[in-house]
Parts: sequence; C-alpha cells; structure tokens
Amino acid sequence: MVLVIRPKRTFSWADLKELWQNQELLYFFTWRDLKIRYKQTLVGIAWAVFQPLTTMAIFTILFGMFAKIPSDNIPYPIFVFAGLLFWQLFSASLAQTSNSLVANQNLLTKVYFPRLLLPVSSIFSNLVDFAIASVILAVLMIWYGFIPQLWGLLILPLLIIITSIFAVGLGLSLAALNVKYRDVKYALPFFIQMLMFVTPVIYSPSIFGTYSWILAINPMTGVIKAARAALFGLQPINWGLLGLSALAACIILAIGIIYFKRTERYFADLI
Repeated sequence: MVLVIRPKRTFSWADLKELWQNQELLYFFTWRDLKIRYKQTLVGIAWAVFQPLTTMAIFTILFGMFAKIPSDNIPYPIFVFAGLLFWQLFSASLAQTSNSLVANQNLLTKVYFPRLLLPVSSIFSNLVDFAIASVILAVLMIWYGFIPQLWGLLILPLLIIITSIFAVGLGLSLAALNVKYRDVKYALPFFIQMLMFVTPVIYSPSIFGTYSWILAINPMTGVIKAARAALFGLQPINWGLLGLSALAACIILAIGIIYFKRTERYFADLI
C-alpha cells in the first residue's frame, strides 16, 4: 500500500495542530538558521549590535546633523535607533521568509513536514537579533536620560507580534512566488529599500503635515510611532493608527496563508 500525502488547499485548525506537534522541528530550523548566519564570522553574534549601531551613526550624521530632520523632541540617535530596531526585525524577517522555500529545496523534495514551518522559523531567528539590539537601545536611552515607564514596556510584545504578522504574511506570498519566479529574489532587496523610505524610520510622519495619513497605509508606520511613544513618553500612543496597522497586518497574513496553501502542492515540482 502506498500512502500519498497531499497538502490541503485551505488553512484549517488541523494545520495549527500540525504546527504545534512539530514544534521541535521549528526549534531545529531556528537554531540552524542562527548557526548558519554566524558561522565562520569574525565577530559572531556581535553583528546584531554592529549593524544597527553603524546605521544609526550614518543616519544621525546625514539626516540629524546636516539635514536637520525633526525628531519630535527626541535626541536623533535614539529616535532613529528605535525605528531601526523594528524595521530591521521586519526587513530581515521578510527577506529570510521570502527565500525560505528556495533555500531549503532539498528538504522540500525529499521529506514531508509542514511547509509553513520554514517561513515561521525565520521570525524566531531574527527575534534573537532584536533582543540583542534592544539591550543597546536601553543603554542609549539611559545615556540620554530616558527611562521608559512600565506600561510602555508592556506594549512592546504587541508591537513585535504585529511586526512579525506583517513580515510573515507578506513573506508567505513572496516565498510562494519565489518558487515559480526567481525574479523575486533579485527584486526583493530593492523593494525593501524603497519600502523603508515610506516608513518613518529616519523621520517623523509630522513632516508631511496633512498628508501624513498616506503613511498609515504601511502597517510599520503605526508600529514605529507607537514604539517611540511608548519608550520615550513624549507623545500619546495613537491607538487608532496602531489598530489600523494590526488590521492591515492580519489581512496581509490571511492573504499570504491562502495563497501559500493554494500553491503548496506544486512546490516540490516547481522548485
């Protein structure tokens, strides 16, 4: 008797149950990604500190000192670092998620396991970098005399969840497209770079005046604004904007899951 395993075209409770049953495999994928990322590197996991610090320094000199971009009365170095913290979690997770299927094509064609594990594991591996960079932000905030209140810290897990949902949702669609069209791999860095400039990482949305609402289409706008409000306490959290970001992220996740499940059965043949 031959047992044929075919993926379902729709996402159901059984898929969630299967993901939970394979949590050890999720841990393995996450740990493997971390080891591959830092294996044979000169400074190892210190890259998680070096990258955001270097980017912060460059942006501070170019946009803070010379361009004099407003930073909502927050010292520009920590203003931009707070934005970079969530942006790099999103961008790194999106890039890794989008390439997760192609990068693991040997596994896809030889072994059965829930395919959703590969994109999801990308989030967990990048959360390690996020945690390390968060410590640096805490040190910088103390240096500049900002002590976040407890309620501000409690909202951070929600912001991480929204960021992760957005990255996974968009990444699922791109990962499925990348299996069939390898152009995605080459176009994605340009797309991420352009997306950064319509995200308030290096500037405040207030510089657009009455047109700042356009940025609300991007779910990362609400996340980064809420993060700065929660951490620095100089502005109230815009719950309406944050709710819109959460809704948009959930819609993108739903679209990503639907497209991923409908094309999943063709992955092994196309890859």
